[in-house]
Amino acid sequence: MPFFIKTERFTNKTHQLLPEVKKKFLTEHKKWVKNLENSGENLSSGYLVNQKKEPGGGGYLILEASCYEKAKFLIEQDPMIKNNLVSWDLQEWIPVAGKLLK
Repeated sequence: MPFFIKTERFTNKTHQLLPEVKKKFLTEHKKWVKNLENSGENLSSGYLVNQKKEPGGGGYLILEASCYEKAKFLIEQDPMIKNNLVSWDLQEWIPVAGKLLK
């Protein structure tokens, strides 16, 4: 089954949210990811940090799905996307080398 990678970055709107409001949305996002995992979806999710380990570089979600449409449908349920708090992109990943998937 193919893998898909969602990349995302906070919008300016998100950067301007009060910390407690931003935390609420991030908690909902983490709950959404956990629910996907608990429902049997094969995925990995995380965020990017700079050399000082400071967040703000965006996030990645790698998801195994039967097709692009299925992956997109799942991704569009993300509370961060539903609330227009991230700009995002979804691409199919075709691995050609490496040991991670063996």
